[in-house]
Amino acid sequence: MAVKRLNMSSPTPDNSPKHKKTKTDSSMTSKAGSVDSDGWTKVEKRKQKKVKKAELKLDSTQPRFMYNNAEITRRNHAIGIDEIRQLVVHIIADGPPPNWLRIENAPLIQKVVVLLIPGLTSEVLSLPPIPTSATVNPNIPLSIPLLPRTPDAGPPPNVPFIAATFSHACPTRAPGDQFRMHSVLGTFFQGPVSGEERNKRATMRLLSEKANNQDPAQYLLTLEQMVENEYPIPSYMADVFEKPDDVWLETPEPVKPGLLDGLPEKGKELPKAKIYAIDCEMASSIFIIDYYTEKVVYDQLVRPAKPVTDYLTRWSGITPEALAPVTTTLAQVQTHVMRLLSPPPKNPFSTSLSQPPPTPILLGHSLESDLKALKICHPRCIDTALMYHHPRGRPLKPGLAWLTKKWCGREIQTRGDGGHDPEEDARACVSLLQKKLESGPGFGEFKTDMESIFERMARSTRRAGGPVGSIRSAVVDHGNPSVMHGHKATTALGCTSDAEVLKGLLEVIPSHEFVFGRFMALADAMKWTTPKSSSDAPPPPPSEPPTPETLKLIFEALNTRLKTLHAALPPRTALVIFTGHSDPRRMAQLGARKMAFDNALRSGKTPDGMSPDLRWTSSDMRDLEGAVELAKRGLLFLGIKG
Repeated sequence: MAVKRLNMSSPTPDNSPKHKKTKTDSSMTSKAGSVDSDGWTKVEKRKQKKVKKAELKLDSTQPRFMYNNAEITRRNHAIGIDEIRQLVVHIIADGPPPNWLRIENAPLIQKVVVLLIPGLTSEVLSLPPIPTSATVNPNIPLSIPLLPRTPDAGPPPNVPFIAATFSHACPTRAPGDQFRMHSVLGTFFQGPVSGEERNKRATMRLLSEKANNQDPAQYLLTLEQMVENEYPIPSYMADVFEKPDDVWLETPEPVKPGLLDGLPEKGKELPKAKIYAIDCEMASSIFIIDYYTEKVVYDQLVRPAKPVTDYLTRWSGITPEALAPVTTTLAQVQTHVMRLLSPPPKNPFSTSLSQPPPTPILLGHSLESDLKALKICHPRCIDTALMYHHPRGRPLKPGLAWLTKKWCGREIQTRGDGGHDPEEDARACVSLLQKKLESGPGFGEFKTDMESIFERMARSTRRAGGPVGSIRSAVVDHGNPSVMHGHKATTALGCTSDAEVLKGLLEVIPSHEFVFGRFMALADAMKWTTPKSSSDAPPPPPSEPPTPETLKLIFEALNTRLKTLHAALPPRTALVIFTGHSDPRRMAQLGARKMAFDNALRSGKTPDGMSPDLRWTSSDMRDLEGAVELAKRGLLFLGIKG
């Protein structure tokens, strides 16, 4: 099945004349022939034949996509987001070819531009619905109807550019399990390494283990990891975390050695950073121990700022009797913790050229929760929930009790209704870090080695010609992609609107071989995007649908941006547009209800003691599974500009 729509050229207005006489000037006739004294143009037939022959040859060597319907029919699932990533790596780099698609003359493709546009559903594009009959394969690419030639033939689609440019829409499926949908962006930008690269990494890991690196700092979280796991990040690292109120504090920026700071004396090591293992239980109990000495540094109950309605003793271990005499406030705890985490200032009158003391490191399990409870931002963190892997891989995180039993051979959190012991949890984190240092970086890992699409391209040769490292990549997206999915791209541009995204794309396309952009105005107008709510927040109420007038303006703006972008693409540029998923709102509402029900069970409530709107039934579970499957549906459009 060919994926081509008449050279994939930009749509031309229907009212353009089919035949039009034009005046020939001297510059034009100089290319076609010469003009004699009587004003007749002498046509050089031989030259014209050569030009026509060259054009025919060029057309025969034009790259194009061909869907392999036989292969798509054999499989029992739609094209995945990971397969779109693999297709991009094959086109622009040296990745293996996909089996569901054939690409003719792939080495002639010069660039790849990928657009993610949530909200482009079959209904929006006036496409035939995905078949639901048991006798019809729902994964076969859908033929896109041609644009109506006359107004009487029917109303045009909402986004005519799609019908004018692409011939087929291929169904896709977002990642996830039966109860949730995983990140489309994460799956597109991250993938498993090749077998050859995996062997290289295994060799390097063995060498690292032989080197016996005992520095815990090797497991410090990167900025990208902190952002991905929703850590409260100090403003001097990246402007991505907005402090909810004035109570929040951040530890001072680590001091970098200056030119006047001397090297350590021979035989003496650089000063070692202190490491504190911490655990907070419901923001009412804070426990800190020194990693190296394993001595208790701080152990304090905290007086709640508001009256406590449920002590959650089964989980927190805190009882009303224990908290009744406590007068210590959160502000007092913050003062003490900040003293521990802030390195002593260098004496300005000292004549010593010694290195400044390093900023202490915080160690914990899902440490972002402890920092949020303390309302403190800290730059140097080690998280055992990320240092060790869940058996089923990311984005799942292993529990502390499971990790301690699996890798340290002892059981914790066995007090039943007595709740967790913060000292026990903090010491478990110490043991896990010690085990990791003893056994090497590969200890406690299960999942396949992963890498970003940019790392994959960086160690590849260009299919269109070019040595290793010659593929320049760019991400133009809403927010701050430079600290998230675009962290390892050659160029990353943050935007606040689709208009800025278009402007950024037009700027980077001429100088980059791979470009990714995302248009979000349509999904925002449809209320598909909602801020993340906390686990104890009630499900958000259904939002009002946008008016037809609002949607019409959004469609027109999107169509104009796509036409403008397409007109600016160089010849032989592959344009890949995918939608990622369908309407996620029903899935999000049911997921929030299930989370509220699970939290109620953890707090000790029984289903019979819950209000009817909080209960969760087997029927609700089936509804959630159905909503998840519907939300995972998306569409893919492939084309190459002639």
